[in-house]
Amino acid sequence: MSARYFYLKAGLFFAALLITMSVDANVSLPAIFGNHMVMQQNSEVKLWGWGKPLEDVYVTTSWTTDTLHTVVDQNGNWAVFLYTPAAGQTHEVSIQGYNKLTLSDILMGEVWLCSGQSNMEWSANHGFIDSEKYVKDAKNDEIRLFHVVWKSSPYPCIDLDGEWVKCTPETMRPFSAIAYFFGKELNEKTGYPVGLISSNWGGTPVESWIPEYEIKSRKELDAAANKLPHFAWAPNDIAYTYNAMIAPLLPFTIKGALWYQGEANVDNAWAYTDMLALMVKTWREKFNTDFAFYYAQIAPYMHYQNDDGVKVRDAQRRALEVIPNSGMALMSDIGDTADIHPRRKFEAGHRFAQLALNKTYGYTEYPASGPLYQSHKIKGNKVTVSLSSAKGLHSTDATVSGFEVAGEDLLWHPATANIKKDQVIVQSCEVQQPVYVRFEWKNSVIPTLFNEAGLPASSFTTYEWWHVKHSL
Repeated sequence: MSARYFYLKAGLFFAALLITMSVDANVSLPAIFGNHMVMQQNSEVKLWGWGKPLEDVYVTTSWTTDTLHTVVDQNGNWAVFLYTPAAGQTHEVSIQGYNKLTLSDILMGEVWLCSGQSNMEWSANHGFIDSEKYVKDAKNDEIRLFHVVWKSSPYPCIDLDGEWVKCTPETMRPFSAIAYFFGKELNEKTGYPVGLISSNWGGTPVESWIPEYEIKSRKELDAAANKLPHFAWAPNDIAYTYNAMIAPLLPFTIKGALWYQGEANVDNAWAYTDMLALMVKTWREKFNTDFAFYYAQIAPYMHYQNDDGVKVRDAQRRALEVIPNSGMALMSDIGDTADIHPRRKFEAGHRFAQLALNKTYGYTEYPASGPLYQSHKIKGNKVTVSLSSAKGLHSTDATVSGFEVAGEDLLWHPATANIKKDQVIVQSCEVQQPVYVRFEWKNSVIPTLFNEAGLPASSFTTYEWWHVKHSL
């Protein structure tokens, strides 16, 4: 065989190989990147996907003349980092490999992940107060929605089902109502486009949203997770929804996360504070950003057993102390004590929006919280309770109710209470040497203590019930 013939045959072979590669190998993207998406403005955003090993990938955008180049690695992965501009106009992103992908109608704005269980999932299809009125008015091109389809997995997934859509009456109807109302108000008050990612599943405990190794490596949390009952309507295995509905989003750049969950953790409420803090810590590490985290305190509900419901509310209150850059939206006065799914979704979304506007966007004229326990002092038989966010503290009843005190014997007695600015003076003739004080310590309550913004005070107790030994 002559050298000329050899090189001709080799050239034909490699040409055929390139043709085959261009046919069989296509650069591709995860579902979270698509037409009509919102990208976090003024940020470094990771764009990633898959292709043929050694395939050259070129990325261009409409907001810069730069061309980014990378090469698909031996495992078929590629990634580049884009520096996004401020909100203001629509954009395109093109990805060129053996094939070409173009993402169009992209907005720069604020991206929020909205997650949890059924109260976050609840949509107009489920029905809430005035739902049809809000559906009719839901057209807004500056709000984009991404609904993550229910899936669970014992192992982390690399992609999920879902697509970005513009907000219309048709797309808003099956979407999280709380997320929509939050995004609508955020858009109206800031002027920024808003991207909402709804990833939730009714009935799921917090454990299912945390990576397995994070819980299994912590003996007490692992034991607490094993106390959860199994139900037919949702996975409660550790990490199953995290693996399929959060992991594929990582590390998509977000501004913050909203969380409405806790009803499924009444059976191990003592561990909830640590579980929630662990989830936030892990998500922030995986998303590679210290995003804002705002969560709802679950509403009172009469059918919880014992005092399990109020214990979850108290665990959520205490989580504020261990989760940086967080806030809690109180829902006790807009709940329905006979229904675990309160239908006042507009008000719930509004409270989330005011919380974010205050703490994330600096609009301090909007209230961030209702009154929260801060500290207490005991003098004689009187307990002086100091509350934060308590300006204009008042009771809607003639008397201040809901307070109890106990001595070392832990026998609780109703107490009289008087408001003095942001403090409440509490005492009971039945307890001459008070040691502990608590407020609205019931699963089902009708709040009567509010601040001037009309936000209710959170229930609390100074007795450290979560340290009591549990039969694990």
